[in-house]
Amino acid sequence: MKIRVGFGFDVHQLAEGEDFILGGIHIPHSSGTFGHSDADVLIHTICDALLGAANLRDIGFHFPPTDVQYKGIDSTILLKDVVKILADKGYKISNIDSTIALEKPKVNPHIPAMKKVLAECMGIDEDDLSIKATTTERLGFEGRGEGVSAYATVLIYKD
Repeated sequence: MKIRVGFGFDVHQLAEGEDFILGGIHIPHSSGTFGHSDADVLIHTICDALLGAANLRDIGFHFPPTDVQYKGIDSTILLKDVVKILADKGYKISNIDSTIALEKPKVNPHIPAMKKVLAECMGIDEDDLSIKATTTERLGFEGRGEGVSAYATVLIYKD
């Protein structure tokens, strides 16, 4: 059995009037994530971690922000594509551990819904997906409400 570990990190700016899409769900808030796609920082982080674990570059390589077909795309579509790319190489997901860093809105009440959506997208059990949230104690761009960041570590394997 071949086992590989991957790490992902992503950041998105928060802007008034944008939708806040996180972990595949819409979270009501006065500002939202800004980017070429729907700017779902958690999904982008998980995609990068999965691709990195399989030594398949990163999300920007597979879905370039310069390509108009990805403008405003639902990131769950990208996640499903990444899982298929890994499956085509013979890899399966063992587990994912992720952390979201932002001051507001509070994310913890939304974690069960995010886990449901993301586990379904990846074809894994919810128990194999950890999503945590933290603040930066009002420090840095996250603490000032200017953006959100996310981190993920993944374990994949090939029989």
